[in-house]
Amino acid sequence: MMIIYDYEVFKYDWLVVAVDMNTGEEYHIHNDTERLKKLHDSNANGVWVGFNNRHYDMYIHKAILLGLNPKKVNDWIIKEGREGWQYTTAFNQIQMINYDVMTATGRIGLKTVEAFLYDDITETEVPFDIDRPLTDEEIQMTFKYCHMDVMQTIRIMLLTSDVWDATIGIIKAFPDMVSIKDVGDTESRLTAKVLGCIRREYKDEFDFAILPCIQLKKYKFVADWFVQIMSEAKALNFENENEKRAWYKSKSLTVEIAGIPHTFGFGGLHGAENKPVHMSHKDGAGYHVDVNNYYPSMLLAWELVTRAATNDNYKIVYDTRKELKKKQKAAKDKEEVKKWKKAQLPYKKMLNALSGAMKDITNPAYDPRNNNLMCINGQLMLLDLIEHLEVIPGFRLIQSNTDGLIIWLPDTDEAFELLDDICYEWEQRCSTDNCDIRLALDCIDEIYQRDVNNYLWIDVNSEVERIGAVKPLSPIDNDLPIVNKAVVDYMVHKTPVKDTVYNCNEFGMFQKIVKLSSLYNHVEHEHCEPRVVTTGVRVKKTNYVYDSTDKYVNKSYRVFASTDMSDGRILKIRDGERSKFANTPDHCFIHNESVEGMTVPQKLDRQYYIDKANKILAGFGERR
Repeated sequence: MMIIYDYEVFKYDWLVVAVDMNTGEEYHIHNDTERLKKLHDSNANGVWVGFNNRHYDMYIHKAILLGLNPKKVNDWIIKEGREGWQYTTAFNQIQMINYDVMTATGRIGLKTVEAFLYDDITETEVPFDIDRPLTDEEIQMTFKYCHMDVMQTIRIMLLTSDVWDATIGIIKAFPDMVSIKDVGDTESRLTAKVLGCIRREYKDEFDFAILPCIQLKKYKFVADWFVQIMSEAKALNFENENEKRAWYKSKSLTVEIAGIPHTFGFGGLHGAENKPVHMSHKDGAGYHVDVNNYYPSMLLAWELVTRAATNDNYKIVYDTRKELKKKQKAAKDKEEVKKWKKAQLPYKKMLNALSGAMKDITNPAYDPRNNNLMCINGQLMLLDLIEHLEVIPGFRLIQSNTDGLIIWLPDTDEAFELLDDICYEWEQRCSTDNCDIRLALDCIDEIYQRDVNNYLWIDVNSEVERIGAVKPLSPIDNDLPIVNKAVVDYMVHKTPVKDTVYNCNEFGMFQKIVKLSSLYNHVEHEHCEPRVVTTGVRVKKTNYVYDSTDKYVNKSYRVFASTDMSDGRILKIRDGERSKFANTPDHCFIHNESVEGMTVPQKLDRQYYIDKANKILAGFGERR
């Protein structure tokens, strides 16, 4: 059984829309506690699905069933910014299994996701602070918007079904450790339960040793730095977790490694040139040297799996995923590849979740010493690999990251054989009888790199890897898609930016989504015939002054660049002070209704998007 639901709460009214996913039946309930109790009791063992429901809706639901004032709970959470579970321990009396779709979206708001999906993001005109009972018309209007949100939650859940499927996959794989009641847990908490973790207190967080596999000479000073700061930390008496977290954050070492600046610390290894890089096969042979399942492999190889675990399930998870990857590689067609890739997801998520859980003091898997040993030695092992690769004549390091390197070598058999030998020797040193640590080589045909967090590379099979400013977009992460497409099409296909922008007539592709934070009072849009003011003596600058604005109280807005000078800026207002939303045009118009299937209006300023794309390319060293 599964119920999708959403609440709206006012001083004298509460409303809920719920949809039974098994029967399709809809429930629209207004101030009717008895009807809500019947719905709850008939689905007490089902899963209640919402958007941000584990933070908000579930507590409103429980408050009503307990006879508490839902408006007070609403204000506790919304106005005071406190957690729902802190309001009363009586909430624990209500059995309710909740799954929050918001966790699958990166915790961005529902209206923002709806905007990304090209949907209508107009909001109810009924103010939530209304100091009287709602009229019949206001109730129906609220039900309308509440119903829209429930429908969108269903749509988003279907779009992010891989996250739900992975969670269910974990539950099915380890039914003796977890059950459907755990479906709302985070991946790290599910992993802790699968490993049978028992929360323990440790006094050895800063005990540290360099793994015997590491052979550093030229860059041994980096290892010495880690030894020194860990020794210093032992002598410090941290009064609380905040003080300790601040210490961790403050500790970093920036040095030059293989000719480029590197930063070492507790957030992993990062290194890249200070200037943009553009390399191709004309410059030699490029390689992405990637450590397969780096942290999970390290944890097993060097017996660093959390000491809070009471079983060997982590090894079982690792081996199971390894076998599924073999089946994926042996697959004969795309459908079979997709099948085995999907089958790996539950195991992949558990493997990757443990390292973070080990540093989370609230997680039963908490083991900060082993997390430090993994994090520091992981960086030193990659540094070891760089030091050994530097002997290759013509070696050039492009970037270093947490689990791999990008390098360029002369395109010769000798250079490749040296690379292969060094990588093999590194694998043999770093692996143990417990687990192999293996490297994979991807051959890169071309790379554009702005910095370590923003790059695009194309391999010899024309497959594209991209992150940061050129990351792949999705239906639930879809801001300024035309700019993303223009930049990527230029890098991959050498298509002029202007061609991409002018050949696109899909209105939604040009959308920019902005959201008003709780720090601001309302939004104003400059909209009237402007006064033109010229400033400057030698360098003249034309300014447009708008004496009239349109006021809005909604939270989310879809804006587009405009050629109509009567369209000005979109502004956020706080205590009378006005400031422009970041990354929005000086001349824009708002369209919060659906843009699905719409073509570009005549007043859309295409040049704005061309300039935006060219600015990103300039950051990658490509000046148009």
